[in-house]
Amino acid sequence: MSVEQRHRLILRQVRDRGSARVADLAEALGVSAVTLRRDVEQLATRGLLTRVHGGVTLPRDPAAPVPPASGLTIGMLVPTAHYYYPAVIKGAQERAAGAGARLVLGISRYDEAEDRAQVRRLVEGGADGLLLTPSRQLGDSHEEWLAGLRVPAVLVERRADLASPASMADAVASDHAHGAYLAVRHLAELGHRRLALVASPSPTTPRVRVGLVAAASSSAVTVAEEIVIDRGRADELVSGVLRLVRDEGVTGLLVHNDEDALSLVGQLSAEGVDIPGEVSLVAYDDEVAAFCSPSLTAVAPPKEEVGRCAVDLLITRLTRGSTAPGRHLALLPELRARESTAPPSP
Repeated sequence: MSVEQRHRLILRQVRDRGSARVADLAEALGVSAVTLRRDVEQLATRGLLTRVHGGVTLPRDPAAPVPPASGLTIGMLVPTAHYYYPAVIKGAQERAAGAGARLVLGISRYDEAEDRAQVRRLVEGGADGLLLTPSRQLGDSHEEWLAGLRVPAVLVERRADLASPASMADAVASDHAHGAYLAVRHLAELGHRRLALVASPSPTTPRVRVGLVAAASSSAVTVAEEIVIDRGRADELVSGVLRLVRDEGVTGLLVHNDEDALSLVGQLSAEGVDIPGEVSLVAYDDEVAAFCSPSLTAVAPPKEEVGRCAVDLLITRLTRGSTAPGRHLALLPELRARESTAPPSP
């Protein structure tokens, strides 16, 4: 069989199926995988095929919607399935199922060694691509690991530093700086002029802090010192917040996350602090904020949409390969006003 004949048969097979695996094409044509890959390379160079992980597909119009992904397996790594990420998982599962793909989950429990173990398990189990939320914000320790992945990956709710090789990876995340801006704007519009951040250490906190400071500088608002939540020292947390409110004139708090916000409200109430009479409080994440008494005004990241967009990015990468431009998507949170915020007392 001549090269031209093989090329015609390859194109016919791909047109009939929409996509095909290299191994299946080699078997159908009765040639070696090496020969078939060489043919695919030539056809891709001519723009007649697009190489994807493990196979080929027809070239796709960049403006067309994300194509079906029947038969693909998507591995998803999350640090927990109990807070924040259930909604992200739900969005990803719905979008994957709608595209005909299978979603397989790995949970690391905020353990970096387990991050790697779970990803290894997902890839060895046949994942064609990965949705990755490492346990902490990306740093130097992640570079070699990410570069060594054998399948395409999309970062979810994580950002790599601009100078980092990982910044070339596709990524989708809530714009937490914008979320903090919404909280400050809300409090400023109510008349609050001195605010403080109360936050637990997490990969999200730095972006919340950036948004808080930037928004305050443009809103005639001053920011008191930040209080870091140490769950083993609840008394110190409460005394620190009381000092800010009763000695330093803070009338508005942004608390990350809202599980900690709910706990803090109970502790402050026990000390006789009225919310929102004495201090207004905005929680961040909106996981349980509505179930507090008073119900908490909260910043709500678009978690389900993050999951949906992550699957779209990965399917596009798997079906178009390197022809698709890299993309970083930032989705805007919304503010949900409830009972815990009001104008400051005279």
